[in-house]
Amino acid sequence: MKLNIDGLLVYFPYDFIYPEQYSYMQELKRTLDAKGHGVLEMPSGTGKTVSLVSLIVAYQLAYPLDVTKLIYCSRTVPEIEKVIEELRKLFEYYEKETGEKLNFLALALSSRKNLCIHPEVSCLRFGKEVDGKCHSLTASYIRARHSRDSGVPFCRFYEEFDANGRQVPISSGVYNLDDLKTYGRQKGWCPYFLARYSILHANIIVYSYHYLLDPKIADLVSKELAKNSVVVFDEAHNIDNVCIDSMSVNITRRTLDRCQSNIETLQRTIQKIRDSDAAILKEEYRRLVEGLKEANIARETDVYLANPVLPDEILQEAIPGNIRTAEHFVGFLKRLLEYLKSRLRVQHVIQESPPSFLKDIFEKVCIERKPLRFCAERLRSLLRTLEIADLTDFSPITLIANFATLVSTYAKGFTIIIEPFEDRTPTVANPILHFSCMDASIAVKPVFERFQSVVITSGTLSPLDIYPKILDFRPVTMATFTMTLARTCLCPIIVGRGNDQVAISSKFETREDIAVIRNYGNLLLEMSAIVPDGIVAFFTSYQYMENIVASWYEQGILENIQRNKLIFIETQDAAETSMALEKYQEACENGRGAILLSVARGKVSEGIDFVHHYGRAVLMFGVPYVYTQSRILKARLEYLRDQFQIRENDFLTFDAMRHAAQCVGRAIRGKTDYGLMIFADKRFARADKRGKLPRWIQEHITDANLNLTVDEAIQVAKYFLRQMAQPFRKEDQLGLSLLTLAQLQSEEMLQKIEQITHQI
Repeated sequence: MKLNIDGLLVYFPYDFIYPEQYSYMQELKRTLDAKGHGVLEMPSGTGKTVSLVSLIVAYQLAYPLDVTKLIYCSRTVPEIEKVIEELRKLFEYYEKETGEKLNFLALALSSRKNLCIHPEVSCLRFGKEVDGKCHSLTASYIRARHSRDSGVPFCRFYEEFDANGRQVPISSGVYNLDDLKTYGRQKGWCPYFLARYSILHANIIVYSYHYLLDPKIADLVSKELAKNSVVVFDEAHNIDNVCIDSMSVNITRRTLDRCQSNIETLQRTIQKIRDSDAAILKEEYRRLVEGLKEANIARETDVYLANPVLPDEILQEAIPGNIRTAEHFVGFLKRLLEYLKSRLRVQHVIQESPPSFLKDIFEKVCIERKPLRFCAERLRSLLRTLEIADLTDFSPITLIANFATLVSTYAKGFTIIIEPFEDRTPTVANPILHFSCMDASIAVKPVFERFQSVVITSGTLSPLDIYPKILDFRPVTMATFTMTLARTCLCPIIVGRGNDQVAISSKFETREDIAVIRNYGNLLLEMSAIVPDGIVAFFTSYQYMENIVASWYEQGILENIQRNKLIFIETQDAAETSMALEKYQEACENGRGAILLSVARGKVSEGIDFVHHYGRAVLMFGVPYVYTQSRILKARLEYLRDQFQIRENDFLTFDAMRHAAQCVGRAIRGKTDYGLMIFADKRFARADKRGKLPRWIQEHITDANLNLTVDEAIQVAKYFLRQMAQPFRKEDQLGLSLLTLAQLQSEEMLQKIEQITHQI
């Protein structure tokens, strides 16, 4: 259908539209018109992706000079594929309506591991191995060697691309990862480098967060992208954690031991080159003296990871004299390494700021701040000069160099914590140095400053106003949307007591209480008897899940549950978990019914949708607080309190509730879907917890369902499931929660739509 959104003609590739999609597009258009940033919360399963791409593509066509590019960031490869499929539908619809092909290029970009077609490289198991092997076949010095001696292995796909791929731009259309690989095989070009080259002139790019937020990758991949682009972070409820991880470094004793062997290898290689061809080292020295940072313009294949600090923090000057020659630099690294080793010989926890760390390193081993800042640059230059083929072996020394550069660049927003052992194993000496970023806004700041519009969107962003605070930006629009429903297809209930009236909670004090564990077991047992097909249960941590399941086993509860449904458990091993998921879905398919026990913040709670009968009920056992004794977390909470005036308790509750909402939101993946959301902890009934749930869930929690016993919850669930089992056709939805174009344009409907958004 063709829509008029505030004077913009939008092609929408479906015959029907949800009212909230229309409302969402209006807010989105306001954000783009204002050339500002927006925070939008839209219920899961209401067609957020298609609304985003329809509106922004229409905007690109109407105002080609204002918005040149859409950069769509998502988290996982399946999500990226989903966006590309929606784009494909949209492009086909344009062609059908206008009779000509859209002259637009949309493509997905992923790591070498997902795009490589070289027979030997692509079969390697880990991404790092693929990257390393690719580098050892495509680095400029390897290619130069190959031109002298044809026996040197090289990558024929990259050579083909380099010779022919740049002249002819990839033809317009939509390309997912498989399309790029097929195209690459047809032409004999490397799909990865083709995609990296093509994003410069593509109209729409879909890739992972890290390509924009991690400075080490962003500087390579996203450096050239135009300022008047629109950036969309989808599923962005965890964006602050992504930012923090991309700027943090952890160093263990093992890292330092591997560094030692790295340095020895470097020394041997330098000695060998000095004996055979000293001119290379002299040439590098001359280059560094002149301060031409990348004088031998780093070919795209040489630079493996860019500088760990943000582009505007990199010093635009020559590398200091005391680390210019290769031998001096290796000597410098040795001193740094010995100092770090001495710091890891600790008996108690130490916490300090980067400036005090720099003061200490200067006093103990006379290392100044300036050479530290250039450590990452200098190491990159050295690895290039020494023509080291496989860079994966050098990841430990690269990590140390990154740490040196970060610690000497940022004085605020970071902390250094040295712990003699891990919290889980206090008896085993296993010292670790955390260089931890506490301020999520550091990594995301350049994105907000550089691009004209950044849209942060997800199904669970409540409370909205906390995101602009912790990411430190000023949005022009902030809105949350309700779900218009023809039938109430979600039923959130809070179970606060067992049938014996004992309050149930995952609170630390009552965690071991046998009565609480028994009540949790009874709740799951009773639910397994009345809920059809699949049930997903989330616990607050792996350890808590293990304890409870073991206790259920002793009490004989598990045996009773298994009479009703099969039980599958998520573990920390990815392969085991995907196997369990597969079997879980099989059991739901063939009518045996299944229960999946998983963990909030785990793999299942984040990216996996339980559509229709795969998730008819979701149970949240306890409030998923993060481990509050962690020193890194304490440091971050302190920072948030001092810098952004966010109270510790507010942040912890916000964090727990966004994860709880993420877990229960897995059950509803569309308006024809239905599911129970059971919050099993009396603390959920408190207004401060409940108020931090997304608006579209809050609206359906009635006062009657606030503090139920297990039996009462079963009665509510039975009634709800009986209602949902009645036939439900498209006609029932029309005019209420599903609109045709004619219905959408009626005056009455437009007034209703205005009530859907709740602007803040």
